[in-house]
Amino acid sequence: MSRSVTYSSYLDLGRILKAQHPASDAHDELLFIIVHQASELWLKLCLHELTSARVAIESDNLRPAFKMLSRVARAQGQLIQSWDVLSTMTPHDYSKIRPHLGASSGFQSPQYRMMEFMLGGRDAKHARLHDKTGDWGQRLREEMERNSLYDASLALLNRRGFPIDQSVTERDLTAPYLAHASVEEAWATIYREPQEHWDLYELAEKLVDLEYHFQRWRFGHLKTVERIIGFKRGTGGTPGVPYLEGVLKQAFFPELLSVRTAI
Repeated sequence: MSRSVTYSSYLDLGRILKAQHPASDAHDELLFIIVHQASELWLKLCLHELTSARVAIESDNLRPAFKMLSRVARAQGQLIQSWDVLSTMTPHDYSKIRPHLGASSGFQSPQYRMMEFMLGGRDAKHARLHDKTGDWGQRLREEMERNSLYDASLALLNRRGFPIDQSVTERDLTAPYLAHASVEEAWATIYREPQEHWDLYELAEKLVDLEYHFQRWRFGHLKTVERIIGFKRGTGGTPGVPYLEGVLKQAFFPELLSVRTAI
């Protein structure tokens, strides 16, 4: 059987290369489609790695988790670079494509939303928006019922003897995470004495990398939209650039930022 496997058959290139269906005769539409399709593949890899990394953290098996989280950060780099390619599209180029997009929007990506949910940025209304996207609505609701990557990390700190307040360890997982002084103090202890808590110190930095790259991706999105459509409303009905500016202010791991001031 292995001798019959070819590069094309293994990667299913026939279907992949036929999955682009431009709706216009605009030259740049192929670029627009491929950038977004490639981004979805990178997101699929990120979700695969984050799922296993969370299991490893919950099992206090951090070394393999570090490799997975590093891989996600590298994949995020690919997502960030995709904006550089898309930004070669001018406002005139995009104006030929936009009428064919209807109400579609990148923020309707269920995989993007799942990654947000896994990192802790959860909102039930975003799950409801995907009720007509296959089984994604249900999958997102199920994700809201379990520990985010950060919740799993804080539970590990608590098991390691750091006094995380009960309001954090037993919080409503479907509600937005709120920063707590006991969590900041735990991270501060780890940052002040990294040699005593090296694996937790490394975990903290891996999480910071995730947030840093996620925010860079959001910023790249904002600047690309600003460059191509200015301050027009987004195709999905959002205010466009002002909406993206608001999203930039959302943090997944707030104490890992505030601890830098605390120490």
